[in-house]
Amino acid sequence: MPPSPSIRPLGSAPPLRDRGDACPGALRLHAAADGLLARVRVPAGDLTVRQAAALADAAEQLGDGFLSLTSRGNVELRGLSDGCDGRLAGLLGDAGLLPSARHERIRNILASPLAGLDRHTPADVRWWARRLDALLCASESATALSGRFLFVLDDGRGDVAALGGDVSLVAERDGAGERTAADGGTALLRVGDDPAALRIAGPDAPRAALAAAEAFLTAAEASGTGAWRVRELPQEHALTARDVAGALRAAGIAATHVPDGARPFTATGPTTTHPNPGPAAGPTTTDPNPGPATGPTTTHPNPNAAPAAGPAPAAADSSAPGVVEGADGHHALAVLAPLGRLSAAQWRLLTATAAQHGSGELRLTPWRGVVLPGLPAAAAADRLAALSAAGLITDPSSPWHRLGACTGRPGCAKSRTDVRADLAQAVAAGAPVPGGSPAPAPGAPVYWSGCERRCGHPHGTWVDVLATADGYQVSVVRPDASPATQETRPQ
Repeated sequence: MPPSPSIRPLGSAPPLRDRGDACPGALRLHAAADGLLARVRVPAGDLTVRQAAALADAAEQLGDGFLSLTSRGNVELRGLSDGCDGRLAGLLGDAGLLPSARHERIRNILASPLAGLDRHTPADVRWWARRLDALLCASESATALSGRFLFVLDDGRGDVAALGGDVSLVAERDGAGERTAADGGTALLRVGDDPAALRIAGPDAPRAALAAAEAFLTAAEASGTGAWRVRELPQEHALTARDVAGALRAAGIAATHVPDGARPFTATGPTTTHPNPGPAAGPTTTDPNPGPATGPTTTHPNPNAAPAAGPAPAAADSSAPGVVEGADGHHALAVLAPLGRLSAAQWRLLTATAAQHGSGELRLTPWRGVVLPGLPAAAAADRLAALSAAGLITDPSSPWHRLGACTGRPGCAKSRTDVRADLAQAVAAGAPVPGGSPAPAPGAPVYWSGCERRCGHPHGTWVDVLATADGYQVSVVRPDASPATQETRPQ
């Protein structure tokens, strides 16, 4: 599921933050009802097989033997025992998952999971992610960012552009859908919900994203509210694209103001395939020491020039499970974890598939799934069938596709009930929405929550199934109206 939005109800005052955020990390563990919890940031969801194996070791040796995928493409380990923090840090550090202890909670970078993989792929923005992560880990000022501050990198297909980023980069495509941004084309930079954007040269995108985050920190300090995210800034200190343009000029980055930078980003049609496809299900959610992000202007393609107009070829639907056909004869496998939870055995099967049949890489998605790139076309169907036999979601027609739930009891003491067990019973009865009627918003994600915090709920339009003292309450949440609740938190 996509990340929880942080948009506050219309007319409400911005929150006053008198302390730092309490988001867990790999080194700052959270005491949950089922033991300690660690959240391991995985920038852009990219893992090597060695890193994936280390996470499985940590789950089996220190936790409850399961790995949870979050709506930001990160990994949570639950049921950790007291005193395990040193061993956990050692396992993760040895695998390269903790490049900077001081920055580990702020490495929140979400990227299009199929970038560079499908047949008509837009730009491969994974380079942006790697460079931005290096810049963040080298920045002293970035340590002041909240553990909830989110960078979003969209490859131009529109799959993650609307998922609530504080700083968003969207690769612009030319009329033929060619790879342009990381290779020297242009990108749009947005902050929060400002409809305007800044057009910048693609190679400048990582530095520009860091400069925008630093501009937010300046605005947050001036506001005196302790804001954790761009949308929490009071109106008189709101951060806009024009404000960020000044920070980019100071960093030597050329930018052009684009008033309609928030135009819809949607794929023109999914091309994800499956050996035995069910009903179509398209997306429904609307260097070491790189130095500071300052310096002389570099020479790049003119950011004032917009890409050529014209329709682009359809990119694959990155939220759907199945086989993704690549342009080079190789295929990728996309699977989803039921309710975002994987046993260590399932995780090791994914890791072994990546190592023995793929490119040795795993990509975690904001839909709580895993993409395995680089499989020979002849092996893809058999490998997908093996993953299906292991209990993973591999077909868009699965009754578990587009279903999600918070942790619920017994893992969360705030939950009113065991929502996952209740949801499993509902699915078995053929009624994933209480009451036995079809979902009030056909095709929209359905999300079950144990309390009003609705941790980890989807972005955009979704069906809200909320546990109350009188049973479950069902409603539809629209993009222009968040639940009338307390603060929601990414899970």
